[in-house]
Amino acid sequence: MGALDEGRLNLEIETGIKNGRIELAFEHQPETLAIQDAVKLLLQGLHEDVNREGIKKTPFRVAKALREGTRGYKLKVKEFVQSALFPEAGLDEGVGQAGGVGGLVVVRDLDHYSYCESCLLPFHVRCHVGYVPSEQRVLGLSKFSRVADVFAKRLQEPQRLADDICSSLQHWVKPSGVAVVLQCSHIHFPCLQAESLSHNGFVKIMVSSGSGVFEDEGSSLWGEFLSFLKFKGVKTQDLRGTNGSVKKEWCPSVKSCSEEEAPEMVSAVVSILRSLGDDPSREGLTATPARFLKWMMNFQNVSFEMKLNGVNANGVKYKEKKKLYCELNLPFWSMCEHHLLPFYGVVHIGYYCSEGYNHKSSLMKSIVHFYGFKLQVQERMTRQIAETLSPLVGGDVIVVAEAGHTCMISRGIEKFGSSTATIAVLGQFSSDSSARAEFLDKIHTAAALKADASSPF
Repeated sequence: MGALDEGRLNLEIETGIKNGRIELAFEHQPETLAIQDAVKLLLQGLHEDVNREGIKKTPFRVAKALREGTRGYKLKVKEFVQSALFPEAGLDEGVGQAGGVGGLVVVRDLDHYSYCESCLLPFHVRCHVGYVPSEQRVLGLSKFSRVADVFAKRLQEPQRLADDICSSLQHWVKPSGVAVVLQCSHIHFPCLQAESLSHNGFVKIMVSSGSGVFEDEGSSLWGEFLSFLKFKGVKTQDLRGTNGSVKKEWCPSVKSCSEEEAPEMVSAVVSILRSLGDDPSREGLTATPARFLKWMMNFQNVSFEMKLNGVNANGVKYKEKKKLYCELNLPFWSMCEHHLLPFYGVVHIGYYCSEGYNHKSSLMKSIVHFYGFKLQVQERMTRQIAETLSPLVGGDVIVVAEAGHTCMISRGIEKFGSSTATIAVLGQFSSDSSARAEFLDKIHTAAALKADASSPF
């Protein structure tokens, strides 16, 4: 192979060729580069060193996560549906339920993540679809999830998402009718007062959309569809219909007071929105940059003294260690420094000190609060809490953190329902397995994570 041919081959490998057109590799595409530049500016606004180990590659990881999470702008429902319509011979038109062929088909519990158009944070979607086939054909079951994903992977709000899924299935499948119910959950924004910090579970909403024979939500057919959801424990009495009763303010960021943000940081978020393929000037997105920045500025790299709020942190030496003291279920919020996505949960602290003397929980909360509100990784946060507490409580300390990571469930493997536990031990706890077992048993007894805090449903 000649040098010119070899050079051309390397160029094709580097850029890729699609449909006869040269396509740049992902990392060289203008949209990826624009998002990376914007993220670098945002990190600098958080007073972070963009060259430090841990966040050096964050701009690229964020660009990849955001573009992957909004890939629906470039997907076509037609491409998934047309090859998956299968004939069902022997079912005559008009003899089945609601004038269709056969009966109602219900596909339940399709889990997806979408990005909230109001604040750019991911929200969880559990999708249920019902339809009555017609024209002697049915749609391959896996394609319902594919269609939902086309619209979930965009900047969305719940009612529009339900309407998009419903109308596209009606258009391309042409059944007698389609019904869609979405259970959506959005993380609460934290209160920044250390004493009252709480993740408060999720903001939850249920919306629906119907077409064809499902246009009347009071019909018996709708009732039958909802019955199939009730079998799975869905509380259909919480359902909000398609009459526009769902307020756009379902996102917690809309209810929070707006503050003036740096113009260059606002411009950076506008650049991200445009690079994702949406219009930053459309209704629903005009206030998004300010809301997203309000969330991000919670995680500024600020001083330790400020976060401790003046708590006396003088070390104390204990002559005897007789009793295990525990502070359980201390809530925290943090931001994954690799993808700039939130993770949140609770911290449990155990330590030995003289009987009758133990530290106030406000000290523990302040330290957890401080290390949480940073760009972090959970393993480091757990260790830092333990190392900070150790000289304050006599050296023997154990810290367990339990958290859900949106970077694990809104991108990549999309492992819904997963959670992560990390542990750090110092002093007696590092060598005494019975001491560790005693503390872990107390976590188990105290029901470490409440169901409504660890899961959106």
